[in-house]
Amino acid sequence: MIEVGKINKLKTMRTVEPGVYLDGRELGDILLPHRYVPENYNDGDMIDVFLYYDSEDRLIATTLRPYAIVGETGWLEVVDVNNFGAFLGWGLAKDLLVPFREQPQRMEKGKSYMVFVYIDDKTHRITASSNLNKFLTASPGDFTEGQSVDLILGDSSDLGYKTVIDNRAQGILYHTEIFQELSKGQKVKGFIKKIREDGKIV
Repeated sequence: MIEVGKINKLKTMRTVEPGVYLDGRELGDILLPHRYVPENYNDGDMIDVFLYYDSEDRLIATTLRPYAIVGETGWLEVVDVNNFGAFLGWGLAKDLLVPFREQPQRMEKGKSYMVFVYIDDKTHRITASSNLNKFLTASPGDFTEGQSVDLILGDSSDLGYKTVIDNRAQGILYHTEIFQELSKGQKVKGFIKKIREDGKIV
C-alpha cells in the first residue's frame, strides 16, 4: 500500500521533460522532478521516495527526507505565520502547516516547537499539531522499566528535558541522568528508568 506522507519504494517508469514518472499504483503516475532523480538510474529501478502534495495540490515525489514524516514527532522552526496558521520548515520546498486549532499556545515566527505530523481527516493533507496529548496516547503499561527507547528532546526546565518516547508517549529526562551535551530537538537513545505511580515515565 502506498502512503502519502511516508517513504515509499516505487518503480521508475519513463522519463519526461519535467522528470521521471513513478508507478504509484492505485494513486496513478507520480512525478519525481529531475533535481531529485538519482544519477545513472534505469527505467524499472526501485527508488525510495517521500510523497506529498506540492503548492499546486499535485501529488509529487522527492528523494529528500523531511525532518519528520507522518506518524512522527519533530522539533521544527516556525518560518511564517498567516491567517491559516503557522508554517514550519521541515526540509522540503513546501512548508508544513500547523492550523491555529492545533496550537494550544499560538506559535511565533522564529521559535521552534515539538509537533506531531499527521494526515488531516477533512483535507487529507499532511499537517502538524503541537497538541501532543491528542496524538501521543500510549499508556505507561505499554512500556517496561529498563526498556530501550528512542527519545526526542523538547523544552527543558530546572528538572530536565520533556521528551517524546518512541513517537508514542511523553516523559521526562532528568538533568541528573544526562552525562553528555544535549540540545532541544536532538534524537537520542535512552531507556525507561521508572514508571511512577502517577503514570509519568522517567
